[in-house]
Amino acid sequence: MAEQATAAREVRVEKIVISPVVNELSIEVSAGRVDAAYERVLHELRKGARVKGFRPGKVPTHVIKQIYGPQLGEEVERVLVNQSLPEAVEQAEVVPVVEPQIEAEPPAAGQTFRYTARIEVKPAIELPDLASLSGSRPIVKVDPAEVLVELERLRERQASWIEEPETTQAAVGHQLAIDFTGTLDGVAFEGGSAEGVELELGSGRMIPGFEDQLVGAISGESRSLRITFPAEYGNAKLAGQAAVFATKVTAIKRRELPALDDDFAKDLGDFENLDDVKRKLQESIEAQRRSASDRALERSLLDELVTRTSFEVPPTLVARQLESQAQQLEQQLRGRLPEGDLRMRLAQLREEGWDDAKRRVQEALLLESVANRATLAASEDEIHARLDEMAASQGFDAKLMHDLAKAQGWHAAIASEIVDRKALAHLIEHARIVEIEGEREVES
Repeated sequence: MAEQATAAREVRVEKIVISPVVNELSIEVSAGRVDAAYERVLHELRKGARVKGFRPGKVPTHVIKQIYGPQLGEEVERVLVNQSLPEAVEQAEVVPVVEPQIEAEPPAAGQTFRYTARIEVKPAIELPDLASLSGSRPIVKVDPAEVLVELERLRERQASWIEEPETTQAAVGHQLAIDFTGTLDGVAFEGGSAEGVELELGSGRMIPGFEDQLVGAISGESRSLRITFPAEYGNAKLAGQAAVFATKVTAIKRRELPALDDDFAKDLGDFENLDDVKRKLQESIEAQRRSASDRALERSLLDELVTRTSFEVPPTLVARQLESQAQQLEQQLRGRLPEGDLRMRLAQLREEGWDDAKRRVQEALLLESVANRATLAASEDEIHARLDEMAASQGFDAKLMHDLAKAQGWHAAIASEIVDRKALAHLIEHARIVEIEGEREVES
């Protein structure tokens, strides 16, 4: 008890509530603790100092101060803040959600050290009665015609290409085998030549105008295609340039669709007949629709929960969420967009994405409040089961996934994900759920 009382005297705290999510702590550290911090830092610096004329560890204090100058004060400040801030936070009874922002004057030996800590905290959230919430769940329906559309897509993917007679003129839908060489002012340019390229006319794979100029060609024919690269073309050296492609058609093929019969079904895989394929397609579409329906229901409940509650959001949490979204976008688009376009997209997100990031933080805090009220938690068994699911879905060895999760510290994030899912299920269990067809509520 004496040590606790001494610590309390050595660190004094005054808390100022700036807003529901921002507190400012004015912290005062006793001169005795400042001197102790100086001695500690001087001792550490003296151990590492190598000064001519002095044995290691025996360099006088005034020499150490001359050598390290301002660095000495900075290190003492770091030690004092690291020592005193946890005590100050405990005294003030606040729980920081991000690392506090520190403002301090340089400490001086024999004097009290004062600094301020700006601390963001979670807001106090008053949840409404969950039974008063309402959510909407779209009805899951699959029209038989939709199954036929999917079946036709399967059929198109199983199509074969049959070579046409040499006199056949190329038309949209034909697949051409072509060789080409592109030139700018008569000089071939890098990446502008290829052989044996398979191109379906009408696919839009090539530069605008390229495919159009091959319509009507026959196998063995050579054509000179005059093309202007788009002004926004990814390669700046080619953008807006007029090019000529010397092109030869070496083959023309037509698509031939398989018959829709039991043999087609068996060729697809583990199917007994065509009806089996249709049934599996229906089940797949229904599963996708159920998943989408569940997400729509969860979205409707979160929308109402956000509307029915009012609270401030810690700004640094929003900033971090926005930066996380920017990093995810960069990972998705890296290598798929020119560097300049990627930078522009990221800048646009950072400029315009604040409201979306704030909304995501609001939803996360609300789900946490729901989970706290219902005392929801993730067990070790649930975390392990989730890791098993992740391993199976990614084709990983389960033990390797568990070892990786432990090494990378994933358990907390996985536990949070599980608790969020439980909180959503808790909302659905207690709220009023209505089924809708399109935008219309369906009477039960």
